[in-house]
Amino acid sequence: MVGYDPKSEVKSISAVEVAVAGSASGFVTRALISPMDVIKIRFQLQIEELSPRNPLAKYYGILQTAHRIFHEEGLTAFWKGHVPAQLLSVSYGAVQFVTFECLTELVHNATPYNTRNFVVHFVCGGLAACTATMTVQPLDTLRTRFAAQGEPKVYRNLRHAVATMYQTEGPLTFYRGLTPTIIAIFPYAGLQFSFYNLLQQLYKWVMPPEGMNAGNVKNLVCGSCAGVISKTLTYPFDLFKKRLQVGGFEQARAAFGQVRTYKGLMDCAGQIVREEGPVGLFKGLSPSLLKAALSTGFTFFWYEFFCNLLYALKDTGSTKGQEG
Repeated sequence: MVGYDPKSEVKSISAVEVAVAGSASGFVTRALISPMDVIKIRFQLQIEELSPRNPLAKYYGILQTAHRIFHEEGLTAFWKGHVPAQLLSVSYGAVQFVTFECLTELVHNATPYNTRNFVVHFVCGGLAACTATMTVQPLDTLRTRFAAQGEPKVYRNLRHAVATMYQTEGPLTFYRGLTPTIIAIFPYAGLQFSFYNLLQQLYKWVMPPEGMNAGNVKNLVCGSCAGVISKTLTYPFDLFKKRLQVGGFEQARAAFGQVRTYKGLMDCAGQIVREEGPVGLFKGLSPSLLKAALSTGFTFFWYEFFCNLLYALKDTGSTKGQEG
């Protein structure tokens, strides 16, 4: 069970084991959903309308975009920026889940609130995500730059990207888009954790007892639904973040269409609404929802899987020790 639960046997795993489970979950999930993430970023950064009726639109549909990326850049393009993305996912998963487990345990020990409460999971999930985001924001910016660049490549590898960005744009460039990220991540992650917990409780209520043993399916379904709900409610801020992260990177975006420079969050939001209309705030929503369903579903699925695995290994080792 995600979050501290005094009735759960798995509560006995340590913070280090939680970090390992969170990192492993992030690693596996990132490898599986990277292609959808690349497509989503291409949609978010395109100024032109995402429509086949617009002759200037390079991308306008998931299948069309996938086919074009494959044809122009090859299969490996779907894993562009995968090294920083994996560093991001592994680090983020560890920090987020350790922080969340510690916060929910603190609530249990220091307050009268029930740790399975919707609001408790919302607040603890939001705070955990903010902590993780502050930790890994530079890696997120690097991942976005790699996924966004066309051919010829501006950055040859991760080391070259870090050195170039630091020398030409300064250290603060690694935190571009941090404001909308923090604003969006608190409710997004909070809703993920709280809806995941709520949906799991509803699942137990709806599902007959004989179907309760399908725990892995339950975790995947509840996680996917929680991801879709939370992403839909907070999506525009993810768009703002991506637009701001590629500021100063305009030369590498020329091959994909028009480029824009934004002075900050409010200027970015204003320009998008004026030039692209309110619908522009939801560019890339379709692949984002698909990605959110897969990403959140897999994240919770693999996290619970690895937590249970680590507990089983510990329990087996303890039993053998007692027998010996």
